[in-house]
Amino acid sequence: MCDQDHLAETLKKYSRRDVGTFAAAVGVVAMLPRSAYAVDVKESDVNIRTPDGECDAYFVAPTTGAHAAVLVWPDIFGLRPAMRQMGKRLAEDGYSVLVVNPFYRQQKAPTAPQGGATPVQQLFPMMRALNATTHVTDAKAFIAWLDARAEVDTGRKIGTIGYCMGGPIVMRTAAAVPDRVGAGGSFHGGGLTSDAPDSPHLLIPQMKAQFLIAVAEDDDMRAPSSKTILKDAFAAAKLEAEVEVYKAAHGWCPPDTTVYNREESERAWSRMLAMFDKALA
Repeated sequence: MCDQDHLAETLKKYSRRDVGTFAAAVGVVAMLPRSAYAVDVKESDVNIRTPDGECDAYFVAPTTGAHAAVLVWPDIFGLRPAMRQMGKRLAEDGYSVLVVNPFYRQQKAPTAPQGGATPVQQLFPMMRALNATTHVTDAKAFIAWLDARAEVDTGRKIGTIGYCMGGPIVMRTAAAVPDRVGAGGSFHGGGLTSDAPDSPHLLIPQMKAQFLIAVAEDDDMRAPSSKTILKDAFAAAKLEAEVEVYKAAHGWCPPDTTVYNREESERAWSRMLAMFDKALA
C-alpha cells in the first residue's frame, strides 16, 4: 500500500471521530501566540513556475535582511488562513517562509473553502493526483525559486516542514535537494513508512538533514512499528532525528482543525524552532 492509501485510511477515521469539546465550527481558526521577540514581516501572494504549470503560494519574510528559508507543505486542507498564520508566525521568528498550494494543478487556493472543517473525502481526488514524482519536481522548483529571492540567505541551509500528507513530501524534498535542505519536520505525517518500493523512509540514506518526526497518538496505534523503522533508518544514515509520539490526535497542529491541541502543538513548534536554530545556522 502506498503512502497516499495509508493516509486516506487515516483521514477516513479522522473524519468520523467524535470531536467532543474541540472547535468544530466552519471557519474557526484559533489565534496562535506571538513571540515576544517577533520581527516585522512583509507578506505577498506569489506564483511559481514548475514543470507542470504555475503554483500559487504565500511568501512571508522579515522586512529587512536575508534569512534562512523554510518551505511549508500543507495538509490535505491546503493553503488557507490557518497555514498563512503559521507561516507568518515562523517568519516573525526570523525565517523567509514559502507556503505552497500543493493542489495547484487542479485548483487555485483555497481548495478547502471551509478550512479544516471541510469533509476530507471531498479532497481525496486532489491528494491522489499527487505522487512521488510530482513531489520531487515541485520541491526542486520551489527551492530554486526561494534561492533566487533577495530575502533568502543562500549561505544557510533550507528547512522544510509538512503536515499530514505534507510529511512524505518533506522527506522527498530532503532527498531531492540534499545539499540545500538542512532540516525537515513532519507533523502527524501519514505514510512515512510502507512496504512500497517508493516509501519515503527508503530515501533517508540520500538525505543530509536533521529531522523532527512528531507522530500523532492514534497514528502510532495504527502503525506502531513505523517509529522504530524511522529511528533505525536515521541512525543507519548517521542523521540526527527526533522521533516522538505526541499525546494528540492526527491533525493536532493547524489551528483550524477539529482536533487542534494547543499544548502539544506548541511543544512541537518549540522543538521545530530548536532544530532550525541548530541546523539552519
